[in-house]
Amino acid sequence: MLKVIKYDGDLKEIAKKLNNRKEEISIEVNNAVNDIIEDIRVHGNQALISYCEKFDGYQIRNEQDMIVSDAEKADALLRVDQDYMRILERTKQQLIDFHKNQIDKSWSIYKDNGVIMGQMVRPIERVALYVPGGTAAYPSTVLMNAIPAKLAGVKDLVIITPVKADGKVNPIIVAAAKVSGVNTIYKFGGAQGVAAIAHGTETIEKADKIVGPGNIYVATAKKLCYGTVDIDMVAGPSEVLVIADEQANPKYIAADLMSQAEHDKLASAMLVTTSELLVDKVNRELERQMAYLSRKDIIEESLKNYGGAIIVKDLDEAFEVSNYLAPEHLEVLVQDPVTTLPKIKNAGSIFLGEYSPEPLGDYMSGTNHVLPTGGTAKFYSALGVYDYVKYSSYSYYPKAVLATFKDDVETFAKSEGLDAHANSITVRFEEE
Repeated sequence: MLKVIKYDGDLKEIAKKLNNRKEEISIEVNNAVNDIIEDIRVHGNQALISYCEKFDGYQIRNEQDMIVSDAEKADALLRVDQDYMRILERTKQQLIDFHKNQIDKSWSIYKDNGVIMGQMVRPIERVALYVPGGTAAYPSTVLMNAIPAKLAGVKDLVIITPVKADGKVNPIIVAAAKVSGVNTIYKFGGAQGVAAIAHGTETIEKADKIVGPGNIYVATAKKLCYGTVDIDMVAGPSEVLVIADEQANPKYIAADLMSQAEHDKLASAMLVTTSELLVDKVNRELERQMAYLSRKDIIEESLKNYGGAIIVKDLDEAFEVSNYLAPEHLEVLVQDPVTTLPKIKNAGSIFLGEYSPEPLGDYMSGTNHVLPTGGTAKFYSALGVYDYVKYSSYSYYPKAVLATFKDDVETFAKSEGLDAHANSITVRFEEE
């Protein structure tokens, strides 16, 4: 089931294979999305209404049809079990407990010579959260994106989500929005929804940032609108890498590998271990457990193409492999897993020990499940409060202090051929 690769110090081919899992954005997709964005930018609501009917079958007759009404929210909430509301509230609290520690503060420096310098931290004013629609519903997406935004102080947080011809938003999405404190839910999505919220229309206020997952058209639209609006990241297929020693439980490893493989045929599930015997045991568990899982075909295809077991001589090599691949999810199933943290350089989210499985992080551990993929954990981080704020530096210099910098700034400016920069300093010390 898992192909065995013996580590010989060369991981370039493995990394290349994994990083190439991302769906290539074809010229046709890119051009189609570009046309939609331009149409929305020029024609606003008219174009948005047309695309919603064309792609989703939803007819928007007036401005009210674009937004989930209070009556619709009330009706949707009646359809959600109270125990499920309890789970959403518990998840919210878990996320708050973790993410509140990411809240940054403004700071100032007051020097003896009268100079004041500092940095202001301000929330982004308007953020749109994209939530996939259709048959699948992901309330966890709402919570993971909205709670850090609320902690950051974002006041204007809206959801955009596509609907079918009946114009109904899944009740558990409405419930997650209620729990997260998101009051406005727009009934549009796809590339046209991204374009509308990125550029604004006659009735839709432009957002400053768009976050949240979507299909290839949504991801392409976010990428093409970046610069007009900020985005969270362009994420690829999901992945997990499990580091396991000889004592690790093969039943747990198999279950955790499949929990990611079921996402997508492009998902990656890798085992890095010191024990070939463990790989054999994991393979037997994969066959046994897979037999009763509903997404068996997807799991098999994923493991066939992007699964594997890498055999290393010791745990130092295991972490060397992991750091090179920089996985989205890293599980460490070894003795004393907490002591291995200093060895980990690159990973989106880290799960330590047998009772911290990755699905716990997907839902309720408190850490965020919006994570960098495809090796980008080498330079990207999990979504957090810091993604919803911006930083402005400031300085105040008295004239007497500027005088002590005058000659150096003028020389510096002239060395770059920027006489007007130098002149801006000079004129302040000319006699009137």
